[in-house]
Amino acid sequence: MKKKIALITGVTGQDGSYLAELLLKKKYIVHGIIRKSSSFNTGRIDHLYIDPHYKTNFFLHYGDLTDSNTIYNLISQIKPNEIYNLGAQSHVGVSFENPEYTAEVTGLGTLRILEAIRFLKLKNIKFYQASTSELFGKKFDKSFNENSNFYPKSPYGASKLFSHWITKIYRESYDIFASTGILFNHESPRRGETFVTKKITRFLARKFYGLEKTLFLGNLYAKRDWGHAIDYVEMQWKILQQRKPDDYVISSGKSYSVKDFVNEACKQIGFKIIWVGKGLNERAILINKNKRSTLIKIDKRYFRPSEVDYLIGDSKKAFKELKFKPKYNFKSLIRDMLNHDMSLAKKDSLLLNND
Repeated sequence: MKKKIALITGVTGQDGSYLAELLLKKKYIVHGIIRKSSSFNTGRIDHLYIDPHYKTNFFLHYGDLTDSNTIYNLISQIKPNEIYNLGAQSHVGVSFENPEYTAEVTGLGTLRILEAIRFLKLKNIKFYQASTSELFGKKFDKSFNENSNFYPKSPYGASKLFSHWITKIYRESYDIFASTGILFNHESPRRGETFVTKKITRFLARKFYGLEKTLFLGNLYAKRDWGHAIDYVEMQWKILQQRKPDDYVISSGKSYSVKDFVNEACKQIGFKIIWVGKGLNERAILINKNKRSTLIKIDKRYFRPSEVDYLIGDSKKAFKELKFKPKYNFKSLIRDMLNHDMSLAKKDSLLLNND
């Protein structure tokens, strides 16, 4: 049988790297789009890359979601069976500082891909749009499903809402196989270091080896529905294997606060902590024998202008139609992240002590 061809935007990101691994295991030919830069940002996919002078099913191309011509030309040349649009400026906090760029990439980037599919009249292409739980910014119900009201509270959320709706519009207007996955927060050892879960696990691992002193966080009481990226990228693939295009919420169905995440991570690493103070003066105190030191402080600079306080997903549709059965839960997700970060911290500690 002829191998399927997939094109992934955002292939160097957390989801992109796991998805590329999954598709290569399924014998796809995988093409990824990366942005041109003076320095390499391919750490998450270096283990997959083989020089194209040798036999390989994994190819990288320079491109940008802000450039219609590049997108059009790549889709025209590659003629993929499946396109996964994972590329975005995906940090909610950064979207307040760079709202125009976020809208250009996260919002209009999706439109540029859909327009290329439409102009090229490639009816056999299946398109996946990475939507987000940040579409749901206001608590109307106990949980959010595919029919819940949208109320984004950040430029990132608003940009993703445009992408989500424009995907539905092109599906209904031009008969394009265009699906969306409304994925709730999903983390992994490959999560970027500016995201709060990674900040926590990386800091605690480095603190364990004496490489850090104090961690500064923002809102401890924001509650999120956290899953593992490995589970969620499998659902991205399954969404495009359905007979008809549709929209799916992918979530764990459980919600934990940032403070819950800290407490569980400290428990797993063996740190005994107590919380003292309130508001901006709240902090975590590390108890080590008879010594006490400040482990975590609050910094108001990490508070967003408009915060989403509570997110929890309802994935009944995905459980039924996609047979969604996550392998990871809250505790095993944190364990996986900590194990990875502990290994890196140990290496850094050995290098430092050998200097």
